[in-house]
Amino acid sequence: MIGLPGIAKGVTPTIILPWTHSYLSEKETFDIATMEAAKQTVSAVLDQVKAALQTHGERLPKSLQEANLVPGPAEHLIPADFRPTTQLRVSYNEKDVELGNLFPAYECKVAPALSFQREAEVHSNTAYTLVLVDPDAPTPDDPKYAFWRHWVLTGLEPLSGEGKVVAATKQPATSYHPPGPSKESKPHRYLFLLYREPIGHGLDIRAEDVGGEEFVQRRSFDPAEFAQKHGLELVGVNWMRVVADEKEDL
Repeated sequence: MIGLPGIAKGVTPTIILPWTHSYLSEKETFDIATMEAAKQTVSAVLDQVKAALQTHGERLPKSLQEANLVPGPAEHLIPADFRPTTQLRVSYNEKDVELGNLFPAYECKVAPALSFQREAEVHSNTAYTLVLVDPDAPTPDDPKYAFWRHWVLTGLEPLSGEGKVVAATKQPATSYHPPGPSKESKPHRYLFLLYREPIGHGLDIRAEDVGGEEFVQRRSFDPAEFAQKHGLELVGVNWMRVVADEKEDL
């Protein structure tokens, strides 16, 4: 047996070879697994959001048609071929607005919660404007004051990926005025219209820019003209019906 240099005869040498693989620590392995799980969760949530938007987009035109809104008084606000690019969710005290469901007026006294996702493939600083109008003022049979302006918010920004938190970065251009059909009236239809603001600059709109805050100043508002003037693009729609308190469902 030929001995190795520096190694005494009869001693079995320990030979150390350089490792050709890199090994991760326990913490690094855990972090990677956690990141992969988070990615899968986000992907699943996005798939659910896309599916919900598709369902909402399919139901919206039918609901507007059945309510005689499009075609009808809202046809110049909402094109017949309109498809939402984000789902506008509106809720009063956790009761969701769902394409024409009925609310008694007392449930709408306080401004609702809003949620929506920022659209795919738009700038991260994109902001949105919400308009709430009544096409049935003062009554559906005599809508001479349509569209009655109930609410205008600008500078809305979704703060979470799921759109559950939406920040109002500016003062309302029109403060919220709750729906209030008279007891003699049939239920009114109320449209929530969500617009994308021009990229790169927000809207600086005050109460007087939309006609004023007083009751009579809110009459005969034209959302389509307002949108065109300020370069707004319609991206989401929801709507509800409201009946006067102590009035049976009609």
